[in-house]
Amino acid sequence: MNWFFGTFRTSIGKKLVMAGTGLVFCLFLFTHLIGNLMVYGGGERLVEYSEHLHRLGILISVAEWGLVIFGLLHIGIGLVLFIENRRARPVGYVMKRGAGGSTWSSSTMPYSGLYILVFVIIHLINFHFADRSGRTIYDIVAGTFSHPGYVIYYVISMVVVGLHVRHGLWSGFQTLGLNHPKYMPFIRKVSVVFGVVIGVGFGSIPVYLLSIG
Repeated sequence: MNWFFGTFRTSIGKKLVMAGTGLVFCLFLFTHLIGNLMVYGGGERLVEYSEHLHRLGILISVAEWGLVIFGLLHIGIGLVLFIENRRARPVGYVMKRGAGGSTWSSSTMPYSGLYILVFVIIHLINFHFADRSGRTIYDIVAGTFSHPGYVIYYVISMVVVGLHVRHGLWSGFQTLGLNHPKYMPFIRKVSVVFGVVIGVGFGSIPVYLLSIG
């Protein structure tokens, strides 16, 4: 087992964990978006979807704890890699635009990641841990998005999330070795589309609810 843990002490091992956990979260975001879009079918449709998930019982609990563990790994190792990179290159320099994306995207990943972490905490407080006494999930969501200030904050956050996953998706595939010139241009295009779908998909929901509220 020493070789297993030793692998994750190396730079490439840490990057593999970042790639793997990042791709898991991309999959989660996509499935979560599909569920959230049920709101366009009306409040009852969203409530039915929520109740269906809760009927899965322990499977949902396992999935939630799995996301927590993957999240801690992603954040922790990302922080370690950020510190190691800063120590290795204490003086700022201009990177050339690589085959995988822009310098700006890669250099801002740690900061957008930190922003997203704060957003997720706020999001969980407002929705997952909200008081549900006499209220359905639709009541909670519609009530929260009845405040224009929060809607603006949420939309801005979805732009950040979209940019983060856009870069993270192709970067994850590249780290896993799928950086062949034949495939990477396609993966980069898919990453852009995925980032737009996530950003616009999630961001449109509060705007819609505010408009009908």
